[in-house]
Amino acid sequence: MRHFLLKALPVLAATTALAACSVGPDFMAPEGPSTRTYLPDQKTDLIAANIPGGEAQRIVQGMDIPGQWWGVFQSPQLNSLIERSLTANPDIRAAAASLKVAQLNARAQRATLFPTISAGFAGTQNQTATILQTPLADQSMTIFGLFTAGLQITYALDIWGGNRRQIESLDALAEAQCFQLEGAYLSLASNVVAGAILEASLRAQVEATKRIIAAQRETLGILTQQSGLGAIPGADVATQQAAMAQSEAILPPLQKALAQQRNLMANLTGRLPSNPVAERFELSDLKLPGELPLSLPSKLVEQRPDVRAAEANLHSASALVGVAIANQLPQITLSAGVTANSISLDSLFGSGLAGTVAGFNVAQTVLDGGALYAKKKGAQAALEQADAQYQSTVLAAFRNVADTLNALEYDAITLKAAVEAERAAATSLNIARKRLELGDTTYVFVLIAELTYQQAILTRIQAQAARLTNTAALFQSLGGGWWNRDTALANGRSKCRPPSAIPAKTPLQASR
Repeated sequence: MRHFLLKALPVLAATTALAACSVGPDFMAPEGPSTRTYLPDQKTDLIAANIPGGEAQRIVQGMDIPGQWWGVFQSPQLNSLIERSLTANPDIRAAAASLKVAQLNARAQRATLFPTISAGFAGTQNQTATILQTPLADQSMTIFGLFTAGLQITYALDIWGGNRRQIESLDALAEAQCFQLEGAYLSLASNVVAGAILEASLRAQVEATKRIIAAQRETLGILTQQSGLGAIPGADVATQQAAMAQSEAILPPLQKALAQQRNLMANLTGRLPSNPVAERFELSDLKLPGELPLSLPSKLVEQRPDVRAAEANLHSASALVGVAIANQLPQITLSAGVTANSISLDSLFGSGLAGTVAGFNVAQTVLDGGALYAKKKGAQAALEQADAQYQSTVLAAFRNVADTLNALEYDAITLKAAVEAERAAATSLNIARKRLELGDTTYVFVLIAELTYQQAILTRIQAQAARLTNTAALFQSLGGGWWNRDTALANGRSKCRPPSAIPAKTPLQASR
């Protein structure tokens, strides 16, 4: 048996040389857009608002992105929260498991390139009549055991490359899943950053509203006193009471939003709302980086996980066209086997008891109602679909970066205007209150000044949070720097294929 196998295996191995071609298109990665800018008039310097959290920023073309990009906000609390969320969030674990499934499916398909060896063993107890007699006569019976052992080798020749194309497709799907995992990490980190900024903004709005209500209560006291002296009519007191009640009505929705945001932060870190995170964020805890990176447009398609995943899906669809074409061609299978039979285990593997068989099988579908042809056309249509989806993903990626650059520019202008409006409103309100105390103006003038100041301070807080949010959005839109991830913090996850040519690292100001 062993002698036979030693002869058969080299023959089977030699046939692999025949399987050298692969039908179907050979995949070539699409070239990135030829544009050099994201916007027709791209700004590089963002104006300052002359308050903490409103510093000037400069956009640096070609600057690389750190793997832990959230460190630019210089918040140890934020860093700690994100690192915990990356290991505890169940969506991340689900994405990691999906990647493992895709990788193992590709590994299983790779086994089709090798011969399949199967072994079998059977034993039976047999009873047969020694001579043929009538049913009523006594019968002399022979009882014996029969043992059979066999070894079978089969090998499907991949002459047309169908198996290799299938492996190529599954490898591409595994790569797509890898980039989807990177995208999940990026989305989670971005959501935590955005959640921390929103929490800080809501907390600031709650505190500002409380201060406004306290100031209105003070004004109400002045009016009540003057009304008691007959200096002003009771209608002015009622008007102030109504204005204060409106401000008090604004507070509960803000407190509700803040409480719900805390619940979200707990969920992002894999916790129940009953076990909230210990970190509490204030706008003053988050710093604006002085320099912002801007990847070259030609590199964006290599850095964005969603674009890379779409490219991998396109690669998979291209390989499946080859699979469909190969299925239309003749399929050749080689086989060889050896079987030994004996009435005793002791002599089962003795010489002269083994029978051998070797052969091949050629199968060609002659008539299937057009099924294989339709499958090939379907695979080609799926390739067209994947190509269109890739192009759509690229367009969306460039629009995402352009929208973020617009937001950075105009929200910086908005914050500067909001700061100036808040200062002007505060000055106007102080003057109005002094004049009211001196009896030099009417209450209506004070009420208008209060409402203006209230709206100005809330607008400034929201604009300040928008600048922080836009900064985080820019890092997310550029891919998040996953290719520079510190392997010590990777928690065992595999890194996808990095961009082919990333510029030399330029440290961000916050990480110097």
